[in-house]
Amino acid sequence: MRSYEKCYINGEWVAPLSSREWTLTDPATEKPFASIALAGAEDVDLAVKAARAAFKEFSETSKAERIDLLERVIERFGSRENELADVVTAELGTPVSQKIHAPAALASFKQALATLREYEFEYRLGPNIVRREPIGVCGLITAWNWPLQLLATKLAYALAVGCTIVLKPSEFTPLSAIHLTEVLHEAGVPKGVFNLVLGDGPIVGNAISKHMDIDMVSFTGSTRAGVLIAEAAAPSVKRVAQELGGKSANVILDDADLKAAAKWNVTRAFSNTGQSCHAPSRILVQENQVEEVLALLEQEAKAVKVGNPLDPQVTMGPVVNKLQFDRVQEYIKIGIEEGATVRVGGVGRPEGLEQGYFVKPTIFSNVTPNMRIAQEEIFGPVLAVIPYRTEEEAIEIANGTPYGLGGYVFSSNRERGKSVGRQLQAGRVFLNGAVSNTEAPMGGYKRSGNGREMGVFGLEEFLETKAMIGFD
Repeated sequence: MRSYEKCYINGEWVAPLSSREWTLTDPATEKPFASIALAGAEDVDLAVKAARAAFKEFSETSKAERIDLLERVIERFGSRENELADVVTAELGTPVSQKIHAPAALASFKQALATLREYEFEYRLGPNIVRREPIGVCGLITAWNWPLQLLATKLAYALAVGCTIVLKPSEFTPLSAIHLTEVLHEAGVPKGVFNLVLGDGPIVGNAISKHMDIDMVSFTGSTRAGVLIAEAAAPSVKRVAQELGGKSANVILDDADLKAAAKWNVTRAFSNTGQSCHAPSRILVQENQVEEVLALLEQEAKAVKVGNPLDPQVTMGPVVNKLQFDRVQEYIKIGIEEGATVRVGGVGRPEGLEQGYFVKPTIFSNVTPNMRIAQEEIFGPVLAVIPYRTEEEAIEIANGTPYGLGGYVFSSNRERGKSVGRQLQAGRVFLNGAVSNTEAPMGGYKRSGNGREMGVFGLEEFLETKAMIGFD
């Protein structure tokens, strides 16, 4: 079992001043496979001091210099892409057949580079000059479900504009961050510009959030944790950008290609074992088409192959750990107790998988909009099929949760689909399974967060705005 006992501060791997051992368990076997040293608040302070000391020089680098830096990071990442993918499989349980995490992270770096090339940090507004300047030292706190992509999306844009960074990855999937730190070191990121502090939320995450010399916190994770971070950050009046939970609806209109909609929904919702905040976990179907759609969904769900993520035939692996396994099982039980009908899956592990945190791909019918399985984020391979009578009712149901991260519409009439999409309270809305891209902004309405990531919007999250008046 390999042990990772150091943080990365001021360009060096150093032992934390205070530490606790944390064991990582293979989610497919339930066996320990690595350990890390969780650091403390003192280590956050050292990292912040290093980032603050590096900020002045790095913030004054030219755009050309930062373009060159991102190009080197992309080159080094590409040379280690397979290794990074293997790390995600080990700590998260993503099947080797699902090559999604490393390419998504690399795409984030490439998009940040493309955005930086075209961005003007100073421009005229009438008789005034408007300057956009790096905000300062940024605390990045990332979730475990997309351990490379979430980190890359924040990090790439912070580097692009000249900010310095203190990163805390999730303690459940820290190895991705460790290996990506090696990529940054090899690419020649200047000392102090990027710092990695391994730790948990209550200690390290809280220390980052409340630190008076951190200018911004960018967080991805649960809404509950997001509230705690905002509360801790409030006394310092720092900027807090958050991408939080979701309970996204897929509105299948009555003129849609039902087979295509069902196939896409199962593929998208069960990708990453349902551990995605944008997952279309609510399927809204016109009441006269429910049985037809359920039959198609059942067919697609039964084709999902759950098992050892190292098996190239497997399409869905385990959830990340026992805590998440127990959470998903509890929600399946809640759905049954609420009166919903299990059409596929249900409680327990799939047949033949007695060990590992494997969950049956599960689909519920007879779900009403106010049931907990239709309101609360489960974060597992569990779908709720909800009937509606009219288009207006479908929109009301879709908007009837505390969340507003993603939205999906299926319709053969693009104008009709666009009309529905405009009425959905969600930060990203997709028509007919359109492929996501890194140029479009990503973020949420309501309790799904604030601020935006990716593209120009993501880059500007890390910038302050200065008006210069009378200088022409």
